[in-house]
Amino acid sequence: MNTHRDGQPENGYHNLEHHEIAARRAEAFCHCEDDEAPAALAAPTGVVDLGRIERAVREILAAVGEDPNREGLLETPARVARMYAEIFGGLHADPAAFLKKTFTQKHDEMVLVKDIEFASCCEHHLLPFLGKAHIAYLPDGKVVGLSKLARVVEAVARRPQVQERMTEDLADLITTELAPRGVGVILEASHSCMTIRGVRKPGAMTITSAMRGLFKTNPMTRGELMSLVFGAR
Repeated sequence: MNTHRDGQPENGYHNLEHHEIAARRAEAFCHCEDDEAPAALAAPTGVVDLGRIERAVREILAAVGEDPNREGLLETPARVARMYAEIFGGLHADPAAFLKKTFTQKHDEMVLVKDIEFASCCEHHLLPFLGKAHIAYLPDGKVVGLSKLARVVEAVARRPQVQERMTEDLADLITTELAPRGVGVILEASHSCMTIRGVRKPGAMTITSAMRGLFKTNPMTRGELMSLVFGAR
């Protein structure tokens, strides 16, 4: 039996299940090796105007009838400012940087990394949506380290956006950088703008997909991906 470059069996696809991004951290703006401690994906110092955010938060608190000077809220504006610098850190990152280092590999079957957990923010209400990404591609002579796909998801997720655009951006990015024969991206997410406000439907899941190359033109290839992602449920 042939083996993949990381020692796993090469059996037509490489499936990494239940991938967790520990403490939602990723490489920030450097080409760190996987055995190095990654930096938090946050905006570089000075890029985000923390003081401006703090002033805005104080205004919001006052506008809704709160007292921003009471003890429990005194440090809230600063906390919120730091939070936005963190959760929107992807705005100042280059996700493509994670895909620059590739390996020449004859493996030409599907590579799938599934269940990549992510947190993003809906641009309509600035409320989070949380979910999992499933990323697949069909190599055409070069492959990328499996963890790099998870890092790309993390970098693309950390910005205000809609799920549909995030899905398309991931597919386009991988297509551009790896030039594979096909790319398939599926996102599943729960949107808090639907669960805590508005229609208030806890448990509702939004599933989006973006297919490129053979995943779009070949129904059997697309069906194999769908089976690997959803078949065991």
